[in-house]
Amino acid sequence: MIEEKGILFVLSGPSGVGKGTVRKALFEKDTGLKYSISMTTRPIRTGEREGTDYFYRSKEEFEKMILNNNLLEYAEYVGNYYGTPRDYVEETLEAGKDVFLEIEVQGALQVKKNFPEGVFIFLFPPSLEELKNRIVSRGTETEDLVRNRLMAAREEIEMMDAYDYVVVNDKIETAVQKVQSIVRSEHCKRERVAVQYKKILEDDLA
Repeated sequence: MIEEKGILFVLSGPSGVGKGTVRKALFEKDTGLKYSISMTTRPIRTGEREGTDYFYRSKEEFEKMILNNNLLEYAEYVGNYYGTPRDYVEETLEAGKDVFLEIEVQGALQVKKNFPEGVFIFLFPPSLEELKNRIVSRGTETEDLVRNRLMAAREEIEMMDAYDYVVVNDKIETAVQKVQSIVRSEHCKRERVAVQYKKILEDDLA
């Protein structure tokens, strides 16, 4: 019996590319993927649950985890920390379940440094013009902010070489199918299964 460990899949890309939309559509299908639960120091809100929405920790606890390298990535936003706890990810993978993390580019590069065995997928806009249209259509950004976001997107696109796969998000359904294909193909990679198969052969000869 092959007991396969799970794989960490990291979906990333510039702001406005549609990471959340693709992740939501992916999880509406029965993929067996486990969404990575983040940790935060912000107070729990009404209707939220510990271990479902976030893992809620004090600032002191969080900073201790940073010092002990217990986070695959973290960032500070509006006075609160947010991060991905290493233990949760590793325990889920050991249980044979795939973990899916949707994150900004800087966070993905932190994860790659701390967990290089993950599979990194870059979600790419069909064009910069389309990316601009998506950011503008949100209706929440000023002209200056749109310009800043596009400049940041250009810089993030140049970091694409750090990723294993690139998926163009022209149609959500097509992008989801490509991500599913990546998940399937990664489980068939020789180097992932060779160790288990060799063990079976050894056990059979013993």
